[in-house]
Amino acid sequence: MRKLKIATAQFENYSGDKDANLSIIADLTKKAAQEGADVISFHECSIHGYSYARKLTKEEMLNTAELIPNGEAISRLQEIAAQNNIHILAGLFEKTENNDIYKAQVCVNKDGLVAKFRKLHPFINPNIRPGDSYCVFEIKGWKCGILICYDNNIIENVRATRLLGADIIFMPHVTMCTPSTRPGAGFVDPQLWENRENDLTSLRLEFDGMKGREWLMKWLPARAYDNGIFAVFSNPIGMDDDQLKNGHSMIIDPYGDVIAECRSFENEIAMATLNPEALGKSGGGRYIKARRPDLYRDILGKEHTPEHKVVWMK
Repeated sequence: MRKLKIATAQFENYSGDKDANLSIIADLTKKAAQEGADVISFHECSIHGYSYARKLTKEEMLNTAELIPNGEAISRLQEIAAQNNIHILAGLFEKTENNDIYKAQVCVNKDGLVAKFRKLHPFINPNIRPGDSYCVFEIKGWKCGILICYDNNIIENVRATRLLGADIIFMPHVTMCTPSTRPGAGFVDPQLWENRENDLTSLRLEFDGMKGREWLMKWLPARAYDNGIFAVFSNPIGMDDDQLKNGHSMIIDPYGDVIAECRSFENEIAMATLNPEALGKSGGGRYIKARRPDLYRDILGKEHTPEHKVVWMK
């Protein structure tokens, strides 16, 4: 396996405006390709926005969602990938011929659809069905997986994707700056975003504090370290409908170290070159081999009724 250069992006998306968002995706993809990236990753629902969907009816959701791979957005993504000779990961609502709706993240290249993953734990709209399988695919000799936002908070999902062979897990999110039962959580005042040219400090304190990056750092590096993987986290910046998001798209290596991160308040990419040697040298790589599933196979497989409550949607 040769080294792989990956870009992760942050941008302020437009709710329900696929053309505007795809234009931004095209611009950032071109920039990444010019800087030598093999892959660029965008956030959850980056093609049409996210938080506004909590207000949509099923009919409105179906009008927004697309068939995969035959929808217009996938065709446009493929064109962008072909123009730049790059792999692109981006998110959208998927509909089926039976009018079922899923939250999907796709990977495309110049030849078309490479992979599709359906979010396992969706909640933004009650009409979205949960996915029922993991996804592992290949980019230039690297085994890759995808888990969308809340999926990554369920640690079994990350371990399962790793055990299926993933060396890289793409983690598209729309997260942070929302209420929670944990101390320090909450919305960030949109006025801070509007006033950022005059007062960057107040906004940075909110974005970097417990409402934002500090919370992310409590768990995201552990997913990479414990599983010996590269984690590619992508998140929007700015207003997503009426909610402010803080970006911080980043790439974390198998040692749990942040090796690239978006730190501006602009549409931006961060890039890192992934070295396959880190996979074998990391602690997580050894821990995978040292497992004793005979001790906990029956414990993990016990019958369980999932409880899924999201505080900020009340």
